Amino acid sequence: MAQKIQPQPGIMDIELYVGGKGHVDGVSNTVKLSSNENPYGACEKAKQAFRAVAGNMHIYPSSDHAELRHAIAQVNGLDGDRIICGNGSDEVLSFLTQAYAGVGDEVLFTDHGFSMYRICALGAGATPVEAPEKERCTDVDALLAAVTERTKLVFLANPNNPTGTMISEAEIERLADGLPAGALLVLDGAYAEFVEGFDGHAGLVDSRDNVFMTRTFSKIYGLGGLRIGWGYGPAGIVDTLHRLRGPFNINAGALAAAEAAVLDQAYVEKCRVENAKWRDWLIAALAEAGIPADASHANFVLARFDSEVEAEAADERLKQNGLIVRLVKGYKLPKCLRITIGKGADCKRVAAVLKQFKEEQGNSEQ
Repeated sequence: MAQKIQPQPGIMDIELYVGGKGHVDGVSNTVKLSSNENPYGACEKAKQAFRAVAGNMHIYPSSDHAELRHAIAQVNGLDGDRIICGNGSDEVLSFLTQAYAGVGDEVLFTDHGFSMYRICALGAGATPVEAPEKERCTDVDALLAAVTERTKLVFLANPNNPTGTMISEAEIERLADGLPAGALLVLDGAYAEFVEGFDGHAGLVDSRDNVFMTRTFSKIYGLGGLRIGWGYGPAGIVDTLHRLRGPFNINAGALAAAEAAVLDQAYVEKCRVENAKWRDWLIAALAEAGIPADASHANFVLARFDSEVEAEAADERLKQNGLIVRLVKGYKLPKCLRITIGKGADCKRVAAVLKQFKEEQGNSEQ
């Protein structure tokens, strides 16, 4: 008998999201460098705040997230009434797609863009559309050329994942100005805090009615395990998203930890400085070994190899040495490995293993 209960169009076209691996069978003392997590973890104040709510697990969390929104606004110079919090910034992206795209509409992003953009589009019944990047960098002209009257959302991460590249605010502004009425530009700022003095384009959100910004606590704040993020945009859009948000979509522990984390900007600065130091060191070390990588503005580097076979062999060699990185052929970058910036000792281990690997590759070709 044929199955009569069917999902909405587009849902069965979604390829399941696969997170970065965290272990290697038969290998001990592994270091996970596959998910762009903060190697130093969360700040002590966030840990203390999380522990402090343990005695009240029977009480529902805040439904308006007022205290967290106020803290975010205070630190970032924003209007707290125009902030919405989600179970990770992914949830905010899902709200946006549910609210503004559907069957017959198009959701636009770059061909190396974060995989959740496609998932969100298909989940809403909309058509995902990819625009080519230029040398692993966002090409505004290509995005504008891909816009049609059916375009409702344009998702763009800046800095981008998995490339780590970044375009200027002037280019973002040109993109926003070139969109048709009724299309919303969503700027994914998951890695914004790794760029010194960068506001994630909040100024553009304030000066326009067609720009929305998302941010996360999963990266520099080290709260990936608690799943919490936020968005900032025009008041009418935020009001619309709140109508989709579940009243208790964020647990009390995550709310408390995120509030403490965002107020501890000294810790954020320390993590930003350490990340930049070892990111630049690793890029230079890889270049010396004959492995190019674009200048990165995030907490990872995209190492490029001569072929897909070589990239996979390098990945296997790293795993054999307890170093877990990320193959990114699912992002149409089959010759590349995305390597999260770990602690200094982790970066040195990666560089040493890949240097030896390249030397052996060279010897075998002679």
